[in-house]
Amino acid sequence: MISFFKNNNLLKQALTHRSWVNENSKNHGTNERLEFLGDAILEFVVSKDIYSKFTNEEEGYLTALRANLVNTKNLSLVATKLGIGEMILLSKGEIEGGGRTNPSLLADTVEAIIGALYIDQGINASEKFIQDNILVDAEKKSQLPLKDPKSLLQEKVQAKSLPAPKYQVIEEAGPDHNKEFTIEVIINGKTEAKGVGKSKSEAEQDAATNALENMLE
Repeated sequence: MISFFKNNNLLKQALTHRSWVNENSKNHGTNERLEFLGDAILEFVVSKDIYSKFTNEEEGYLTALRANLVNTKNLSLVATKLGIGEMILLSKGEIEGGGRTNPSLLADTVEAIIGALYIDQGINASEKFIQDNILVDAEKKSQLPLKDPKSLLQEKVQAKSLPAPKYQVIEEAGPDHNKEFTIEVIINGKTEAKGVGKSKSEAEQDAATNALENMLE
């Protein structure tokens, strides 16, 4: 990871969570601005790539495929493969709370790294990182069902003649401009799974994904 950067200070900032800054130095920037930039670059690069590769597919398919590539769950898996969790600068409390394996936190850091690479070396460096670590799974994911997880879960639950899943916010964390939501999905009165995300919608989709995986076990 370090070898990707000409300016290692940019990498350090991309790996700096706000909790570390609150506990250590107010003069050291967090990765939130880089995350904002990286999110936009990621969506553009992925959109451009799948638009070119899947020439016979319509907008709905491309939107669903992109969502499967850039969602919190997939980006957190990328972070895990790269060992990013062990590199993030976190407060002691955040570490004790499982921050190094928190899917939303890991996904945010991947986006911050993409933004930092753009500032450090330009769009080509960011695009190479995205190609090597995120778009590498595009063909594989294109072979999977691309309905959103909430729709798939609804279908499975209805097939069992059970009431529709209910989604409930159980935790909100972070400032207003960078919220993290934790939501549980309840099926037939029982909590089936939990999910996290930067919006309620994203957290609901993550909870539905985890519920679907539980049903397969």
